[in-house]
Amino acid sequence: MASRADKMASGVNFSNFGKATDLKNRIWFTIGALIVFRLLSFVPLPGVDPIAQAALYANNAAGGVLDIFNTFSGGSLERMSLIALGVMPYITASIVVQLAASLSPTLAAIKKEGESGRKKLNQYTRYGTVLLTAVQGYFLAAGLESLSAANGISAVVEPGLMFRIVATISLIGGTLFLMWLGEQITSRGIGNGISLIIMAGIVAQMPRLVANLLEGGRTGSISGVIVVGFIAMFVGLTLLICFFERAQRRVLVQYPKRATQRGMMQADRSHLPLKLNTAGVIPPIFASSLLLLPVTISQLGGNQVAGESASGDFIIQLLQWLQHGQPVYLLLYGLGIVFFCFFYTAVVFNPEETAENLKKAGGFIPGIRPGKNTQDYLDYVLTRITVLGAAYLTLVCLLPDFMMGQTGQTQFFVLGGTSLLILVNVTVDTIAQIQGHLMAHQYGDLLKKAKLKGNRGR
Repeated sequence: MASRADKMASGVNFSNFGKATDLKNRIWFTIGALIVFRLLSFVPLPGVDPIAQAALYANNAAGGVLDIFNTFSGGSLERMSLIALGVMPYITASIVVQLAASLSPTLAAIKKEGESGRKKLNQYTRYGTVLLTAVQGYFLAAGLESLSAANGISAVVEPGLMFRIVATISLIGGTLFLMWLGEQITSRGIGNGISLIIMAGIVAQMPRLVANLLEGGRTGSISGVIVVGFIAMFVGLTLLICFFERAQRRVLVQYPKRATQRGMMQADRSHLPLKLNTAGVIPPIFASSLLLLPVTISQLGGNQVAGESASGDFIIQLLQWLQHGQPVYLLLYGLGIVFFCFFYTAVVFNPEETAENLKKAGGFIPGIRPGKNTQDYLDYVLTRITVLGAAYLTLVCLLPDFMMGQTGQTQFFVLGGTSLLILVNVTVDTIAQIQGHLMAHQYGDLLKKAKLKGNRGR
């Protein structure tokens, strides 16, 4: 079935793109904002030696959850810049607020207040962003000091409490600026501001990683089979994501017959679209963050894990099991993705509320009684398609990790399932936004022409 983007594209005349002045201004504003984001990623934190920091990160931080944050921030964490944490604290805060709004009756009531309620929840999200950034920033600064001391690399010029305070304040300012920049792109640009910033960070990392892979294939340090396999996996997963992200289960909804102007009775029909992957990229992000947290804590602590006792030996063994590509990690990662798929889908889609709204509007599903039966039917359908969505997400996210475990090439991990999910989703949404602006421009021209013809007729 055709998606919304396909229907919009069929009615869009791209020859009018040059005439859409407002759209061009929005695109130029978005490009300028993304350039500012990239420039900020090269501004180091006060008191950090960039050269020593690059060596320190390469030796200790690569391979953990920090690699995910580093990819999403466009390499800012690797350089320990002002925006080292990127927009991840904001993403985490927004997810927590959304979950709380679905579980808490108080926040749910605020959410139903309309525009004013949305502003209140956005304000709560900003407060949560400041809190999370402060906590993560302090521990990041403390971990940087610990790594510097353990490895003998002076990445921090003057370690101490003052450095931690200054670094934390700087990171809060950088994250809040990115949050504001994303809101500006959403309102004055082409939309999806935060998503575009994350996408820009991933895209900025791609040329270097691909160049390293191709250079390794040319020099013989990387097998040609691995290079071809990476390209095939990248293209295949992209096509798979495009297919499944647009897949929907359209439930037929019928409304009672109503009298028209000519006195005829006509029944209205519509469809309730249920996405195959309702949870989006939330499950892999949550699952990977939880699994890689112990490894990252160990890395930030300078890998000082005591091996003298039985508990210390167990911790070392556990950290080895949780490395990328290991069977235990792949098993737990897959189970985590499946769990969060069902959990987040249950949070964002409420069959009871949907069934009640259909009943109030007079709509019904053919063959299903309104009310409780409709609720059970929607829950049944949603559960079945979520099984397919969870299997699809598990395959997309585990295949790159499995390939990295077999080959040892981090390109499979960094440009793996989560990154591709974000790239494809944001690209499709951005194209839909541009098509929407073009449609609005075309309708505006049609209205102007209609008014001119009406005036001439008078």
